[in-house]
Amino acid sequence: MNLRYPAESPHPAVRRLVTGEFDEGPEYATFRRRGTTDWLLVQTLGGQGRFASVPTPPGSVTLVRPGTLHDYATVGERWHFLYAHVNPKPDWLPLLDWPEVAPGIVQLHPARATFDRIAEHLRDAVRHQSSVLPQAEQLGANSLEAALLWCDTQNPKAVQIDDRLLSAITLIDQDLTATLDVPRLARAVNLSVSRFAHLFRAQLGVTPQQFVERRRLDAAARLLELTSRSVASIATQVGYADPLYFSTRFRLHTGSSPTVYRRRS
Repeated sequence: MNLRYPAESPHPAVRRLVTGEFDEGPEYATFRRRGTTDWLLVQTLGGQGRFASVPTPPGSVTLVRPGTLHDYATVGERWHFLYAHVNPKPDWLPLLDWPEVAPGIVQLHPARATFDRIAEHLRDAVRHQSSVLPQAEQLGANSLEAALLWCDTQNPKAVQIDDRLLSAITLIDQDLTATLDVPRLARAVNLSVSRFAHLFRAQLGVTPQQFVERRRLDAAARLLELTSRSVASIATQVGYADPLYFSTRFRLHTGSSPTVYRRRS
């Protein structure tokens, strides 16, 4: 018995990462009988598509494992999506262990705020792909890894972090020079001070104050590695008014003074 298959679609040449954004009409369809050797990630921004019989509604993020049939297409009039073909680093594989919705296909439905963060990082990866910088591929990979890490916060198979804590972390990262004490962070996510502090330590293993300090000192370390700014300037940029106090805390965090850390880097 001869089985008739749709025409085979082109296979992307993926050394490490190929990304893009499509906004396709009703005629869009792709068929690869043996799939590809890479992983395919698709984040649906608008309209709807499908992978075989698996719907990909707006707000969904879908992963197709290597060697899985590619039979995907627009459902209805439009399918707007970001995509990435990727050969992941070995340490990324735990980030790809999502709930299976069909053989070889896994899917998440992140909360809206997290979905938007995922899209932001994927768009960064798309932008880096067209860059002429020699570091462009690594920058794109870093952006994709960030997207996968945000996906992991929504993965029911992974350790879950309360969405209110994720909002607090975003607030911290937006402005390290701001007043980031526990009362302000708790108010921002509509929790009492005691409840916020307890939930933060229970889920993240450190107090909010310890977390803020780590974020500030990690940011300072990157600035010491990548810029020639003075220690005092870097201290101010990451939220320390007193450079001497900053140097003391930095030494405790890294084992080196800022000056020695920069020289070693």
